[in-house]
Amino acid sequence: MLQQKTITQNTTYYTLALVFQKILAFVYFTFLARFLGAEDLGKYTFAFAFTTIFSVLVDVGLSQILTREIAKFRDKAKNILSNVLGLKIILAVIIYGVVVLLVNLLGYPELTKKLVYLTGLVMLLDNFSLTWWSTLRGHQNLKYESISISLFQIIVVTLGGILLYLGYGVIYLVLAMVIASTFNCVFGFFQVLYRLKLKPRVVMDKKILFTLLKMSIPFALAGIFARLNTQIDTVFLSKLGCATQELCDTNVGVYSIATKITLALHFIPLAFSAAIFPAMANLFVTNKQKLAETFEKAMRYLIIIGLPLAIGVIALAPAFVPAVFGLEYMNSVLPLQILMISLAGIFLTFPIGAFLNATSRQRRNTANIGIAVIINIILNLILIPKMIYTGAAIASLTSTIVILALGLWVVPQVVKYNKKYVLISFLKSLFAALIMGIILYSLINKLHFGILILLGILIYFAVLFLVRGFRKRDITDLLISMKIKKI
Repeated sequence: MLQQKTITQNTTYYTLALVFQKILAFVYFTFLARFLGAEDLGKYTFAFAFTTIFSVLVDVGLSQILTREIAKFRDKAKNILSNVLGLKIILAVIIYGVVVLLVNLLGYPELTKKLVYLTGLVMLLDNFSLTWWSTLRGHQNLKYESISISLFQIIVVTLGGILLYLGYGVIYLVLAMVIASTFNCVFGFFQVLYRLKLKPRVVMDKKILFTLLKMSIPFALAGIFARLNTQIDTVFLSKLGCATQELCDTNVGVYSIATKITLALHFIPLAFSAAIFPAMANLFVTNKQKLAETFEKAMRYLIIIGLPLAIGVIALAPAFVPAVFGLEYMNSVLPLQILMISLAGIFLTFPIGAFLNATSRQRRNTANIGIAVIINIILNLILIPKMIYTGAAIASLTSTIVILALGLWVVPQVVKYNKKYVLISFLKSLFAALIMGIILYSLINKLHFGILILLGILIYFAVLFLVRGFRKRDITDLLISMKIKKI
């Protein structure tokens, strides 16, 4: 059994690496936006969004299965890994060919095609890196993956920063990503080779592969739906709602500011859900009452964190966007504000998703995301030609509401949780966040937004304490749930 110390160390290593990576990535993206301009930033963003959608078809859920099966059968690690490698090599060749074919059939400019060719290589390298890290996860070791996450981002920022300073174009910035991904892949391979003493070969055992693929289908579908839900709006914007390809690229660049800020905040509920998932899985078997209480608290804490973040960004966006990214991106403000409303809902979909997966409702969770994706695609096709990036943001918000509503409908079928407790927590947090937002908006032209952020935090928690929406005991419970403090 994995010792508590190891669990805590893995959680700490990985969370700190993600926080470090997100901060560096956001700073780097800010410089990209300022130096490249909206049109080239749009090309850069589209190329990664396009290939990211296809990356799931190379992995097809095998990484999760690889981790799970190696964790259960350590003695079969080499054989399982070798078969996964054999299948992934074939899939990599096929999917890369599909990417190249599609980007040519869709009639994108030559520069965009070259960018997609390069981001396609990044996609393949990252997929094989994921294979190495999944193998180490199966051996309950996240330390070296965490180191690699940090080194990868340092390489990207260093090389990219030098290239930006020297005035090189967007294609060289993608080459910097190829170099960083190559390092990540090689580094991961040597960790498997030397840390685990595994020397994988390329094997194609039909019986083993059939078993692995059968187990991976739910994970593959969930991955495909999730990628489509987060990236398809960017792909549609690259072709819809514009008279020329240059204008389409500019629209993607403007919208990318809104999506980048939103996605940068996803690590908070992701890390929180990862921490509570094992507890939920255990309580589903041992104590349904405790499971309900854990779900209630998870929802409450993410409401307390998510609502002020969303409303704070909505209030400060008119000052924040031009100050950080430049006046060229002023049109990003409205879609950003819409996506921030969505963010408040996204914070809650994470614990709901963790709950459904932990209680053997992963197929239902996948179906919920699939329904939301279909609605998202339909709304993008209808709204983007009329409202451009604002339409894309509305489509994204609607899909989040659908996932949230469907998830909340299923949870009571598993456990009877205190809905009133969650609703009151929401109303108290919403009241405190709105008071904060109104004050911040009234001061937006009088104080620097950096000072306003600190002021907003103080106002929010002061009001929340006054309405008894947050107590001293909650801080202790939160630290315990995140494994930062012992019971």
